[in-house]
Amino acid sequence: MLSLVAALAAVVAAVGVWWERPVPESAPVLPPVTATLARASSVPPPPGAVHEVVVSVVGRVVHPGLIRLPEGARVADALAAAGGALPGTDLISLNIARRLSDGEQLLVGVAPPPGQPAGSVAVGAAGGGSGASRAVDLNAATLEQLDGLPGVGPVTAQRILDWRAAHGRFTSVNQLREVSGIGPARLADLRSLVRV
Repeated sequence: MLSLVAALAAVVAAVGVWWERPVPESAPVLPPVTATLARASSVPPPPGAVHEVVVSVVGRVVHPGLIRLPEGARVADALAAAGGALPGTDLISLNIARRLSDGEQLLVGVAPPPGQPAGSVAVGAAGGGSGASRAVDLNAATLEQLDGLPGVGPVTAQRILDWRAAHGRFTSVNQLREVSGIGPARLADLRSLVRV
């Protein structure tokens, strides 16, 4: 009888040890490190990837800061992503239909900082804005907007668009000198009417 109790105790002990044993779990599958590094490098995105623009929205908006939007987004999209303009903000000079460019800054309802060139005055500045805030953006202007500038007809307007298509964004108003048909005198006339 004693041997039967000992055998039963041994079986119970064996079952208890087996029941409490560590159970192996499979490790989570992580993406390869090389694929992650490739995405972070300057390797072009794969076909079908969504391109984006990053803009800085500052001034009289609910949530100022950096906003990421799909390529082709407009000023209205950036305002919405920033939570909208604060009550009482004058948006009359803000072209909310304008397409955004990567890296640009939208000043909403505030004056530009001291020393900022007049050609890059804020959009939507308080008080209706100045004439410079209504300046034509060389990087977003249409043929019709460029054609409306004094001394610029449809041919020169198309040449400005062609220059932009060939060279990318204007980084300075002075680059208009590289457009055929715009000399020093015409550039002087246009300097206060355009911006980059």
